[in-house]
Amino acid sequence: MFTGIIEHVGIVDALELTAAGGRVTIHAPSLSGALAVSKSIAVNGCCLTIAEIHGDKFSADLSAETVNKTTFGATGGELKKGACVNLEQPLTAGKEFGGHFVLGHVDDIGRVVELQEESLGSNSWNFGVEVPLQFARYIVPKGSITVDGISLTVASWDGRVAEIAVIPFTYEHTNLRDRKVGDAVNLEADVLGKYVERYLEEREKNARASIPRT
Repeated sequence: MFTGIIEHVGIVDALELTAAGGRVTIHAPSLSGALAVSKSIAVNGCCLTIAEIHGDKFSADLSAETVNKTTFGATGGELKKGACVNLEQPLTAGKEFGGHFVLGHVDDIGRVVELQEESLGSNSWNFGVEVPLQFARYIVPKGSITVDGISLTVASWDGRVAEIAVIPFTYEHTNLRDRKVGDAVNLEADVLGKYVERYLEEREKNARASIPRT
């Protein structure tokens, strides 16, 4: 369980992909000494298990599903050596919950369509992400969305593009500062919305099943 509040960034040191999956190595000096083998960590919103630690670097294995469903394997904006990634350690008991419930299970891939400063020198940014049609049903204006592991609030929604207002701190302390139009980003919907959707689907199915046949 994560919150989407990014406290660290790292740099991709190596990314090896195969048909069966792959392995990523992240240079994360700010987390040196805080990580342990077998523990979870979110990398751009994707929950991974630390397999090895080498000084201030850690490695994690990638399943074929992870490669296919995340920016680790996405065409255009895929992660490469030297890319900046958002890092978050799992939520611990007693820690302040400052974002929203984030599982680290990426639902889909979106594309950056806008990233521009609101006005010259304002240091606040308008960030637009185009989402796939199958993901669009989870978008709620003023609701939460996870983009590359960052908990963000949807400022407006036109049916395909989620517009997000990015404050200076978020821009400066995450990989948003490196994003460009066309880049791929990991998306995770608010899990509460998915539970509601599942409940309503089951209720509708049960209602149809209870209707007498003539």
